[in-house]
Amino acid sequence: MNLLDVHNLTVRFGSTVVVDDVSFSVAAGEKFALVGESGSGKTVSALSILRLNQDAHYDGRILFNGDDVLQKSENAMRQVRGNDAAMIFQEPMTALNPLFTIGNQIAEVLMQHEGLSTRAAAQRTVALLEKTGIPEPARRALAYPHQLSGGQRQRAMIAMALACRPKLLIADEPTTALDVTIQVQILELLNQLQRDENMAVLIISHDLNLVRHFADRVGVMEKGRLVEVADTGQLFSAPQQPYTKKLLASQPRRSVDDLPAQAPLLLQAGKLRCTFAIDKGWFRKQAFVAVDDVDLQLHKGETLGIVGESGSGKSTLGMALLRLSSATTSGHIGFDGQVLSNMSAAAIRPLRSRMQVVFQDPYASLSPRRTIEQIVGEGLALHQPQLSAAGLRAAVVAGLEEVGLSTDMLSRYPHEFSGGQRQRIAIARALVLKPELILLDEPTSALDVTVQQQVLQLLAQLQRKHGLAYLFISHDLAVIRAMAHQVLVMKDGKVVESGSAVTVLERPSHGYTQRLLAAATYADAGVPG
Repeated sequence: MNLLDVHNLTVRFGSTVVVDDVSFSVAAGEKFALVGESGSGKTVSALSILRLNQDAHYDGRILFNGDDVLQKSENAMRQVRGNDAAMIFQEPMTALNPLFTIGNQIAEVLMQHEGLSTRAAAQRTVALLEKTGIPEPARRALAYPHQLSGGQRQRAMIAMALACRPKLLIADEPTTALDVTIQVQILELLNQLQRDENMAVLIISHDLNLVRHFADRVGVMEKGRLVEVADTGQLFSAPQQPYTKKLLASQPRRSVDDLPAQAPLLLQAGKLRCTFAIDKGWFRKQAFVAVDDVDLQLHKGETLGIVGESGSGKSTLGMALLRLSSATTSGHIGFDGQVLSNMSAAAIRPLRSRMQVVFQDPYASLSPRRTIEQIVGEGLALHQPQLSAAGLRAAVVAGLEEVGLSTDMLSRYPHEFSGGQRQRIAIARALVLKPELILLDEPTSALDVTVQQQVLQLLAQLQRKHGLAYLFISHDLAVIRAMAHQVLVMKDGKVVESGSAVTVLERPSHGYTQRLLAAATYADAGVPG
């Protein structure tokens, strides 16, 4: 008998149908994946199993262990949640309470559901943290969420979910915000725990590489409907539905033109070093070196990919090159023949229009209180005050059209757009000033695979048209392979390897680069393209 049977599930919020007549099953001990783009209904479908969608109206049946959870009282559902079925959420920093230690939060589950004493719960908590691979588990149990790394926080979430030995574990995008090496560690951990506990796992993801490596069967969702269900091998080798084929064809593909032999030098840095002062108690500070002795060059029309794990210093380096970092910086920075490292803030201001930034999270980087016209036109109004209102609007319209957006968006606000549209707005805001250099800080990491591919194609097209130079920061090696001419590999603030993208990513010489590529290959195992 299946552990979970979902029959004709429809979920409405008011009059809006978010999940439409969805049916699937998960057997005991099986790993089943729901994949699809943002807004496809996969997370709402999974949350429905535990009745965690607020203000939702359900139709259909969800049989878990033979009982219809849609007919259970709220008190009965509290016994299901945590005991028989548990959930790992996408962003552990948001899901964990910042005011309580990791140990207290796990122990609370044990005391609530299993009636353990405080002492017994504390001992079991340490054992769970040790089982999930957290070093020094007794000490980490006393830490608060912000004191752990992203991978450690995700492991703590897994420990909490496994506290009562559930029959079903629901994992919602469990590796999205993690570096590729940490992704592999979390994937291997889930595999091991699933085998040890004979636990069913329902994983929700838009990462097709992860799903192919992990799942036994896959369900593909599009616009609230389940359009295809198949064994993993069959689905990836012979997809039946057009939407599934579209998803599988959306992997990043290299789109890089050769640079002219005499392409002029635009940006250079020598012996660049960035340090931060860290408080160590009363009247004590310690210098933390985030970027250490970095040299680089970037030519007009060229893309320099900067890769490395979180904390490697790549974002600090990018911001320091544009003189936007709060770190204490030393060394040489030159831009188009001018020495930025010696300029005052006032002297560098006129150059700001020539160097722009597109950030990782387009929702966080766009003001929610401003219209799209105001957001895209803000830089123009600052750097070209002589423009009339009509001229300003015409430039904004031209900028939006260049990134594939329509003029009817001018009076709307960021929350009214999808993630891909918001990122296009952020690109239009940078592009409207006609810059020569754009810093792209993880510009596609928050996007679905199909939207990611669209944004990468747009960036490549704009580079060809305008001769733009890109500083492209990413931990996604597939994206860097698709976009970069040259690559810097960073670890602990140092550049451990550099060279052409083809050489570094196909024939790496440094052990760290080799480990990064091995992890990416493990996650990518066998995906077409």
